[in-house]
Amino acid sequence: MAFSEFEVKQIERAAAAFLEARRPPAGVRHQVDLQVRINEHSVEVVELRPHHSDLSKAVESPTAKADYVDEAQGWRVYWMASDLAWHAYEPEPQVASIDAFFALVNADETACFFG
Repeated sequence: MAFSEFEVKQIERAAAAFLEARRPPAGVRHQVDLQVRINEHSVEVVELRPHHSDLSKAVESPTAKADYVDEAQGWRVYWMASDLAWHAYEPEPQVASIDAFFALVNADETACFFG
């Protein structure tokens, strides 16, 4: 089951606060930027950069993902490794809220999300 309208609004508010804190300055966003995507049961943080041979196209690199798990009443946290597969974020594989997810990603204490 997809997120309810209320849940989407909660996620959008948390995402806006995260992007406000973490996005690069406006002057360099044409070179690197961040975006948050809301899917049916998950939220992804994606880094955007221009394609090396066609600057009009963007290269998207997912960096962090949270899947909502009904049974656990929480969010499972993942990071994208160099093998281009999602891996459980071992220091804290689950958080209770979407705000906690964004705080974890923003802190990036293990440099898994942003290197």
